[in-house]
Amino acid sequence: MAKTITPNQLLGQIGETAVQLRFLTMGFQFDVRSRLETGIDGIAEVMIEGQPTARMIAVQVKATEAGIYTGEDASGFTYLLRTEDLAYWRGSNLPIIIVLFRRSDDTYFWKEVSTGTGPGERRLSFDKKLDVLDPKAVDRLAALTIPKAGFGYYVPPLGGGEEALVNILPVSLPDEVFVATTPHTAKQATAILLDAGQPARFDWVIKGSSFWSFHDPRTSSCEQIVDPDQVEAIEVRHLAFHDDLDERNNFAFLLNLTLRHQLRSDLEWDKEGRLLFFRARVENESRTFHYQSAKKKAEADVVNVVRSKTDANRVEFVRHHAFVPRFELLYDQWFLVINPTYYFTTNGFIPHSYPGALLAGKKRLDKSASLRGQVIMWHRLLTEEERKADDLFAVAAADPRLTFGEPPSVELPKKVPEDVWGTPKKSSEDVDPDQELLRFE
Repeated sequence: MAKTITPNQLLGQIGETAVQLRFLTMGFQFDVRSRLETGIDGIAEVMIEGQPTARMIAVQVKATEAGIYTGEDASGFTYLLRTEDLAYWRGSNLPIIIVLFRRSDDTYFWKEVSTGTGPGERRLSFDKKLDVLDPKAVDRLAALTIPKAGFGYYVPPLGGGEEALVNILPVSLPDEVFVATTPHTAKQATAILLDAGQPARFDWVIKGSSFWSFHDPRTSSCEQIVDPDQVEAIEVRHLAFHDDLDERNNFAFLLNLTLRHQLRSDLEWDKEGRLLFFRARVENESRTFHYQSAKKKAEADVVNVVRSKTDANRVEFVRHHAFVPRFELLYDQWFLVINPTYYFTTNGFIPHSYPGALLAGKKRLDKSASLRGQVIMWHRLLTEEERKADDLFAVAAADPRLTFGEPPSVELPKKVPEDVWGTPKKSSEDVDPDQELLRFE
């Protein structure tokens, strides 16, 4: 009888060759094992800029001509491992992945074997966005070679470099700060201003019997809480760069209160979360902020009304863009540190009873590009008045203001893997359109 090669044998060889080529194009070495293999088709070796590292990954290839995987839909599917394969792999001293190759649509999906679930850890769940074998997977694959015991070793990201944006803004201070004596405590002074007929302002601090503010208290309702004949304007550097740590901390508190006052028309302060968040204009109505991004015109739904998927008339919650401000003195420069976050209400005004779960779910969806966009957006809001001042017909602000420079950027030699930001439970296509953070024109 003439020798024949079965279609399954041919398909298996095609699959191994295709996966080998895929690894090579990703920058890995890939050595195919001999015909005596019983559950590992090849060994992939991690390389860094063409240099072998002797860090190996065992690869088993499963090829199919066409058809669908178990439970397959637009987002993913499951795959059941063979019991005999698992028994063989358990003795391995290498990390083992399985690669599923489907010839009909030229798709490659991979998964580490130890991540299986179900009886005997036989069932693997694949995500069609996260588990594709392509250049985006090289850092996750390299991470598999880090020893599970001991201190391990460092495998640098294998992608190219990128520009990183630092979430700090340099602060330009007013030239003067007004210092006065006061017979009142901060609590007493607050009560006096709230009871007064004039608009109250709270961009000041009281420590002991001293009052500090960037605005002249004699020109506002604050005249009632100081000794007017004891008001003195001094150079800001005497307080901003004081040798005493307590004095510098007090100055940082003044900066925080001044920032809140400057942004009071757009942002509201949440004392419990110590954050500033965008105000809602109308109950259960979204609000959009338009600004100039790094290169394009952009907009963000800074107040986002999220409605029930089953009842469009029912509001589930309202999400507000927010940030936690912190002022830090680094050498001879003050900076505003911006930590982007979110604030949740039931209708735009009433705080949500269970914001923790909503915040955790939203944070899982945030990637590095999203956080970068938010830092840029906050910078544009903080510098909006300065850009308006460039207009010859704009009305100049009466009060001294804090002004902010561009966030600094650094060039990273290697790209930070998106996995560092966490693995979302949903792919980007599963996110509701009304939950998208930023849109660019």
